[in-house]
Amino acid sequence: MSQVELLSEEALPRESTKSENLTELLVEAIVEGKITAGSKISEPELAKQYSVSRGPLREAIMRLEGLGLIERIPHVGARVITLTQQGLVDLYAVRESLEGMAARLAARSISDNEIEALEQLLSQHSEHINKVEGASYFHQQGDFDFHYRIIKASRNNKLINLLCHELYHQLRMYRYQSPRSHSRPVAALKEHMFILEAIKNRDEELAEMLMRRHISRSRILIEQQIDDE
Repeated sequence: MSQVELLSEEALPRESTKSENLTELLVEAIVEGKITAGSKISEPELAKQYSVSRGPLREAIMRLEGLGLIERIPHVGARVITLTQQGLVDLYAVRESLEGMAARLAARSISDNEIEALEQLLSQHSEHINKVEGASYFHQQGDFDFHYRIIKASRNNKLINLLCHELYHQLRMYRYQSPRSHSRPVAALKEHMFILEAIKNRDEELAEMLMRRHISRSRILIEQQIDDE
């Protein structure tokens, strides 16, 4: 009988929580490049590094596969995905459509409290963006990320699952590790303000158009960068 089978019913939730916490740690390590792109996943090394047993670690690795941060290659094993600029272009093309839809739905469903919180968020970004040359603006995550909050405000669970899991973490990984030449923090912040104003006015059509245009501009810059290289 395996170690997992020997666990009591009371222990199983604790193992599940441990795996969830480990998943979060591994996600951040991959996003920030501490576990490098293209590197092979070594269960013994990770188990030692994070002081966990192989059971929770394997479950965490499976979750990372589900998020698209790890891929299994035949005769090679599990590896961290490799960053490519074409992959980033493809990612932005998907975001352009899906986040446009999210902005439209957010204009319909967002609460006044959420709007106020977004206004405060953009105000904070405006204050700090020059101090850090845009880095913190683009590396925000979770509830601190403008796009993330808009997606959540759509109230569409299917859309949230698509954008806030696999696509979201892959996008953070690309942003964190790719060259900064395609970023445009000041212009992006202004566009965010226009998007929020449309959402605040409950203008669904305008909110969707502005969000799609906003993401499209970033995608075009990335494509130009690829052409230059």
